Amino acid sequence: MSSMTDIVFLLLIFFMVTSTLISPNALKLLLPQSKNQTRANKPLVSVSITHDLRYAVGTQQVPFSMLERKLKQELGPADAFEQPPTISLHADKRVPVDNVVKVMNIAKRNKYKLILATTGQ
Repeated sequence: MSSMTDIVFLLLIFFMVTSTLISPNALKLLLPQSKNQTRANKPLVSVSITHDLRYAVGTQQVPFSMLERKLKQELGPADAFEQPPTISLHADKRVPVDNVVKVMNIAKRNKYKLILATTGQ
């Protein structure tokens, strides 16, 4: 019985270590820093903008011209939800603001809630 508990603890430690190594966002981004952060309930979709202006929904790269259509496919109409669906926007801090605002406009047009991801200090 004691060897069984050893195995369980070893598995527990293994899963704890590997779960912290998993990156939730596969794209390497330098996020802007913020002291004040709020959390959304649970973002349904993550949109990333790299420093060279490549867009991705989740981990799938999407050209900007197809971004709104892809978000509609992922989230559907905002009226179908009790609360508006949330998009987590991960924009590299070197991305020009107008590119971030374009994504914000897509979210506003479709009545999605948008949060801007930052890193803490």
